[in-house]
Amino acid sequence: MIKNVFIVLLITLITYSCDSNFNNPDSGLSDQPNINIPKTEYGIVVDSFHVVKETVKKNEFLSDILLRYGVNYSTIDFIARHTKDTFDVRKIRRGNNYTVICNNDSALKALFFIYDINPYRYVLYDFTDSLIAYKGEKEVEIRTDTISGKISSSLWNSIVEAGGDPNLANEFSEIYAWTIDFFGLQKGDSYEAIYEQQFIEGEYIELGKIIAAKFHHGKTDRLAFYFEQNGSGDYFDDKGKSLQRTFLKAPLRYSRISSGFSNSRMHPVLKIRRPHHGVDYAAPTGTPVYTVGDGKVIKKGYQKRGGGNYVKIKHNGTYSTTYMHLKGFAKGIVVGKQLKQGDLVGYVGSTGLATGPHLDFRFYRNGKAINPLKVESPPSKPIEADYQIRFDSVVNQYRGLMN
Repeated sequence: MIKNVFIVLLITLITYSCDSNFNNPDSGLSDQPNINIPKTEYGIVVDSFHVVKETVKKNEFLSDILLRYGVNYSTIDFIARHTKDTFDVRKIRRGNNYTVICNNDSALKALFFIYDINPYRYVLYDFTDSLIAYKGEKEVEIRTDTISGKISSSLWNSIVEAGGDPNLANEFSEIYAWTIDFFGLQKGDSYEAIYEQQFIEGEYIELGKIIAAKFHHGKTDRLAFYFEQNGSGDYFDDKGKSLQRTFLKAPLRYSRISSGFSNSRMHPVLKIRRPHHGVDYAAPTGTPVYTVGDGKVIKKGYQKRGGGNYVKIKHNGTYSTTYMHLKGFAKGIVVGKQLKQGDLVGYVGSTGLATGPHLDFRFYRNGKAINPLKVESPPSKPIEADYQIRFDSVVNQYRGLMN
């Protein structure tokens, strides 16, 4: 009897002790197993390896790097000769990152070599068995952020002061290129945007697209919403009309108008009055110049009467444009070349009769010069009926967030 009671008490004490230890986090026992997550680099578990991360230095080639990690000349030669279809090692660039995964011996020997072609793509060489080379892509994380501000000096300065990526200024100028003259921004103009940022492994890489924006200019709020239909994306106003137009507002970014359209202007070189049927954009030498619309190059050369290097583009049966005083022409610009809106034409210069670097931009309707700053062009294709309900939903969502 006493023996039975003793056994029952012993079982009770053991059960209580186990229950206490199981529920007590300080007891050394847990209801969850302790899982060690393996560390990986480019999909390779590297816990038992030595990892070296470096940057390609000036005048450094693949052979210089791999020889340091025990890869012989014959293997390096094989890579250079037989893996060109994957990646041409002559394109390794100074400043790009690379990773070498080695054994843990005192004499480090490369097992894997990874070169970052750009922040998103890499090429990996596997030396563990027969040599394997392949390209890979890193996982990109998209985060959404917002920005708003007022313009006191320039859009670029305002965005920097607000802590935003300066490239947002470029994005704004692209989106509103057809509806806002960014050379005419005024103090007090304001903007808001919801935009994407791209991260890789928690590190900010670059700006993504603007999802929605509002730009207050000339006492008017101009809304822009990114929307995809029929497999392609574009920016539309809140009514579903495309912000894209037949012609860009200006053929270059970030400059100033130094001389306007006039029937009687004092020529800065000749010192006489004569018509100036164009707009002069003062900009640094070498500033890219773009075609304001789709069209065909009908003239290219040197105008001895003062225009210097110039290109003339016919857009349709009604409109044509001319770009003068160019330092040089873009690659492939020849008479008969078909161009798309925004294609590079040439670079700002001071050829011909010019006191300094600038672009003389001229616009013609039916062969007659008109003021480029007063050209009105029709909008492109609007939101289609099949997409209207979904587009309205997008507008309501993001307009509410911006407000």
